[in-house]
Amino acid sequence: MPAAKALHRLGARVTAVNGGDGEGPRRQAAELEALGVTVRLGDDRTLPEGTDLIVTTPGFKPTSPLFQAAAEAGVPVWGDVELAWRMRGPDAAPWLAVTGTNGKTTTVQMLACILRAAGLRTAAVGNIGVSLIDVVLEQEPYDNLDVLAVELSSYQLHWAPSLRPHSGAVLNLAPDHLDWHGSMEAYAAAKGRIYEGNQIACVYNADDPENTGVPRTEDLVRAADVVEGCRAIGFTLGTPAPSQLGVVEGVLVDRAFVADRQQQAQELAETGDITPAAPHNIANALAAAALARAFGVPPAAVRDGLRAFSPDAHRITHVAEVGGVSYVDDSKATNTHAAEASLAAYPSIVWIAGGLAKGATFDALVAASAPRLRGVVLMGADRQLIAEALARHAPDVPVADLERTDTGAMAEAVRRATALARPGDTVLLAPACASMDMFVNYNARGDAFAEAVRALATAEGHSTGAGHSEPAEGHSEH
Repeated sequence: MPAAKALHRLGARVTAVNGGDGEGPRRQAAELEALGVTVRLGDDRTLPEGTDLIVTTPGFKPTSPLFQAAAEAGVPVWGDVELAWRMRGPDAAPWLAVTGTNGKTTTVQMLACILRAAGLRTAAVGNIGVSLIDVVLEQEPYDNLDVLAVELSSYQLHWAPSLRPHSGAVLNLAPDHLDWHGSMEAYAAAKGRIYEGNQIACVYNADDPENTGVPRTEDLVRAADVVEGCRAIGFTLGTPAPSQLGVVEGVLVDRAFVADRQQQAQELAETGDITPAAPHNIANALAAAALARAFGVPPAAVRDGLRAFSPDAHRITHVAEVGGVSYVDDSKATNTHAAEASLAAYPSIVWIAGGLAKGATFDALVAASAPRLRGVVLMGADRQLIAEALARHAPDVPVADLERTDTGAMAEAVRRATALARPGDTVLLAPACASMDMFVNYNARGDAFAEAVRALATAEGHSTGAGHSEPAEGHSEH
């Protein structure tokens, strides 16, 4: 929609194509047609006559017949990010770009807080829900910005061949969206595009494990074609080496953007300045700090920005404690990598999991998390895949299998989890799957969990409170 509106406003002859013909597509079509845009519903396979350029959305896979027709006709295909990049003016704000399997939104929000603390005019934009097309056209409130904190998905990067950020970061890599990209290699290659043409810093995860079958973020840096003088900057939860940011005795330190990297380290903040101070969130903060430092932000602004940051809902959010059992909503854990980080934060868990697997497998996740599992409640379309992994790697863990998919399913999942839990346990919604089989989105799934927990607490005579759960000490996502 933003691309069609912007191109029409700029004088292009636009045809909007949607393979659907239901209420949603018709509502969008009516809005576009009122502006003078041609709309074609029910046919997303053939190329409209006279097409010179396709601007696509993530709903179209690279294997779409429409793109095959475009290739045969010599018509280029761009995504919304590519269009926005090419539409920038000569004095456009630089982009500090973030991608990764998990943590993108949190890191971009942290980065924006740090940049604001440094007195810079900025905004968190892109895949976070703010159209980059509106931003580069300087639509209010995105006019006259100094720098952009940009979240980019693998879908967006796949269709953005010209993108050249000031600096970029890949937070982590784990199998995800393989049904769209076709392979782990293609998914990683799309993520790696964020490093192309970087000017100052390519920020990578120095804690990536080797020999896992998954490319390391540092390998993507090595493969990138960057501006002469651009540096590889690592971040680690351990003591940093030169040209890295890391953690020493609870302090975030910088050994990358200091005068003498061999002998000096600059204190940036304390882990207590980060909410929540879970290991994976500390890693997010280090990545945000690295990008900010690459842009010249002073150390005090890193500390002040991290203190000002407040995470969105459904990210390790403590909902209530009932009968000595904590209930935590991490509905945003929509893949196995995110769920593993969440499960690693608590010592004894009743896990609520399941949904749409998106081509993922669960053996590694279950094997790593089995010692922490008191019990498991499974729901959703692909729950059987998790059940099979549990049978192989955690056969003694009790499993409740919910077949129902109606609006009361989450309430039953919470009741089943409560029956399995003991005082001191955490009932954790970390589904490791997408939500769209049963819910509109992960927000709705998390809201349903929180509503069920609050109903439970009310029935038991307990009070509830929102906040962020403190993870057990000594546990890491890596």
